[in-house]
Amino acid sequence: MVPSEPHPPSLSPHGMALVGWGSLLLAGTLFFMLAWDVETRAPLVLLDAQTAAWLHLHATLELVAFLYAVTQVNSTVGLGAMTIIFMIVLWRMKERYWLLSVFIAVPGALALNLLLKYSYERARPSFDDPFVALTSFSFPSGHTAGATAFYGVLAAFLVSRTYDPVKRISIVIGAVLAVVLVAFSRMYLGAHYLSDVLAAAASTAAWLTLTLSVVHQLVKTKRLRRQLV
Repeated sequence: MVPSEPHPPSLSPHGMALVGWGSLLLAGTLFFMLAWDVETRAPLVLLDAQTAAWLHLHATLELVAFLYAVTQVNSTVGLGAMTIIFMIVLWRMKERYWLLSVFIAVPGALALNLLLKYSYERARPSFDDPFVALTSFSFPSGHTAGATAFYGVLAAFLVSRTYDPVKRISIVIGAVLAVVLVAFSRMYLGAHYLSDVLAAAASTAAWLTLTLSVVHQLVKTKRLRRQLV
């Protein structure tokens, strides 16, 4: 008879709370620092313009084509399709709490991003020969927000089901690289500034952390009730 594998190691409840709320505070603070710099036209705005101009000047058609494909796959439609597939898999696995996490995390992140766009109303980068032409607001990046939410919750789920610490680290690194690639594609195509993608990652990380923390608390409360019955 093959012995059952141990449950994946996890932090204590106090450790989970500390990491969760600490991450929420850090990500939220970073977002408001970026937003303040954009609103007050701090030196970061100059860096935004210089970075956007340099990327546009040194762009190659081959890389533009590749990153355009990346940005299309991670568009609202693309991420929506991947999210639905992920939710169907979770439903079939009877992972109801993870299903709830995905349902709150991804659509919620996109709704938050839209609210922030209309709150700051920042114009997009402008070029004489743009690779993409968009009329919506720029700050923060919607593609980056969606990618952070989707790959973030996917990584959290996979980490929760993985025993090997090396695999856990690899999953997190993979998710981070996926978000970085999406964010860079938006900058390279001239759709967003550097601060747009950083702010999107920060605000969505805060939202994702809050979502996972609340759902984790629901799971813990339900388990406690079962023990008391």
